[in-house]
Amino acid sequence: MRQSATGLQVTFLGTSSGVPTRARNVSAVALRLPQRAELWLFDCGEGTQHQFLRSDLRVSQLRRIFITHMHGDHIFGLPGLLASLGMAGSCQGIDLYGPDPLRDYLEGVLRTSSTRIGYPLASHRVREAATAGTVLLDDDDLIVRCAPLTHRIPAYGYRVEQKPRPGRFDVHKARELGIPPGPVYAELKAGRSVTLEDGRIIHGERLCGPARPGSTFVYCTDTVFCEAAVELARGADLLVHESTFAHAEAEMAFQRQHSTSTMAAQTAALAGVKSLALTHLSPRYVHGNTVTPDDLLEEARAIFPNTLVAKDFLTLELNPEEG
Repeated sequence: MRQSATGLQVTFLGTSSGVPTRARNVSAVALRLPQRAELWLFDCGEGTQHQFLRSDLRVSQLRRIFITHMHGDHIFGLPGLLASLGMAGSCQGIDLYGPDPLRDYLEGVLRTSSTRIGYPLASHRVREAATAGTVLLDDDDLIVRCAPLTHRIPAYGYRVEQKPRPGRFDVHKARELGIPPGPVYAELKAGRSVTLEDGRIIHGERLCGPARPGSTFVYCTDTVFCEAAVELARGADLLVHESTFAHAEAEMAFQRQHSTSTMAAQTAALAGVKSLALTHLSPRYVHGNTVTPDDLLEEARAIFPNTLVAKDFLTLELNPEEG
């Protein structure tokens, strides 16, 4: 993961499970799309809009919100955030994706609090796409898929896959062909054909190297270990996976349908991802207690070495191949 103007940027806005702590807020992860000046949000626990204010992210760029499930530590911040966006008056519209009850929940809160949303707010249920394994969203640059996870209530994981980018543009070859620099270069870089003033037709793909793979980000929480998460995360550059419990508390994890550090690591290893970030840590794991986040990290790294423990406001930049 390296700095990139074209890759995806992941910022953790909340990494605690259940309740916030002094160092960790409850679940929220922002995905920044630098080329589009756009933000996508995954889960929106209580206080998420405050976390935005403490970060370098611009909430005015928020365009899509994906909710994994209806537990409060993943949705209680949503009504307040949506209301604030309306009061700011700069929101162009939000597309909201999540479980079936999400629309009724929001409509109830907004209606009973007499909150008016003065921008387009579209709600999309993800159950059908998750169950059928079909694409949830496909735009010019990104494909989003989802899958049902294994939790006490319906929960879904999300995969954001950047489409392959054109290969590196050969500037020297373009100059040798006498192509003048300017807007035409952007067309050729995109692989399109252009007609020059002298009548020559130049095919952009002949001036570009092999297509470069895009970045892939996968977000899985809340869930106990399940094959659906492995398949969803297959080959991803970054898997963000819950790690609510330490390995010693696996029995509790199964009872509550959450993952241990080792379950998250096993998912990453089986899926062949490049990097794993542990999140959704139980508040019991703080420095000074018997078991700390460092212990969870050690347990995970014994199975999947390229693991880190996420912290609030940590930003990871995905760039699978330098272009």
